[in-house]
Amino acid sequence: MSAEIPTSQSEFPDSSTQASDPAQSVDGQSARVVQSGVAPEGRLVQFQLAAFADHLKRSGVRFLPAAGEPEVAVLADQFAKPTSPQAPSADPIEAATQASAATQAPNQPASTAPTTARPQQEAVQQETVQQETAQQETVQRKTLPALPAAGSALPEIGIAGSYTEPSMAAENRIEILHQLSGAVAACQRCSVLAKCRKHTVFGDGNPTPRFVFLGEAPGQDEDHAGLPFVGPAGQLLTKMIQACRLSREDVYLLNTIKCRPPQNRNPSATEIEQCSEYLQTQLNVLQPEYIVCLGLIAAQSLLNSELSVGKMRGRLHSYHSSKVLVTYHPAYLLRNTGAKKAAWDDLQLMLRDAGMM
Repeated sequence: MSAEIPTSQSEFPDSSTQASDPAQSVDGQSARVVQSGVAPEGRLVQFQLAAFADHLKRSGVRFLPAAGEPEVAVLADQFAKPTSPQAPSADPIEAATQASAATQAPNQPASTAPTTARPQQEAVQQETVQQETAQQETVQRKTLPALPAAGSALPEIGIAGSYTEPSMAAENRIEILHQLSGAVAACQRCSVLAKCRKHTVFGDGNPTPRFVFLGEAPGQDEDHAGLPFVGPAGQLLTKMIQACRLSREDVYLLNTIKCRPPQNRNPSATEIEQCSEYLQTQLNVLQPEYIVCLGLIAAQSLLNSELSVGKMRGRLHSYHSSKVLVTYHPAYLLRNTGAKKAAWDDLQLMLRDAGMM
């Protein structure tokens, strides 16, 4: 589409004469004003445009191209982008979450996209996102801790052997978990916990999960909601799960004990023992491929070990047929943000073993 230059005498006088001196051109007034830089208030740009148009006419130009709506939209998108790439987040879990979202974004329908299609521009943007994601994944692989070599001197910990029950269909799992949840809600085994709790926190998520995340005990937010990991630590755990390219609906979340200890203190050995039957039954029903132990109490209770988190990290352990990963609890990561890199390294170890990176 094009627009002709106006030829009105009042706007652009006839330029049939080819004067070499701008001052003697048909629009000599405009040329002199532009050269001097002095013009009536607010009219310098007008004179500059008039002089430029006169120059084009004397050069033989009779029309100027006009941009169509698609071209204008492309230019608007380009100018809306930042002139320099944003610096990567210093938080490794946050950066991994953003990378995961960027990878999944092209596959999601854009309900607010304009009706005018721009397939070429969208293809370029998608290719750029894929290249950036590939670069980030390459960096992540370089920082991944190696799996321990065969014959490692580290002590073997965990529970050997298969689960006592065969794997069940999803509907059977849901029914058994529902019945067990009712038994937990009515439990009075720990008199102190039973008196001070508002709700028991049984567990929540996919009844046929590949991944289970096991915490320590419910906190205040969980006690009020009756659901696991809904407070600040739970929000960070959600980001950790998303960084693994999963969602909370893909996994199952539960705790070692089902009631909040007073003042969020650590659960006692007796309380853990009283609640162990519920936990073992849950895992026996779920039978996940991987169990992520979040923090010391979850790891020591599940693996029957007295080792520290630091000594249990960096390799996979076993709980019957499940592989067990030990890492830091999200509440600990909120207090010690420097440990987030180590926690992300742990999750990457599991993802590599699962064939997900």
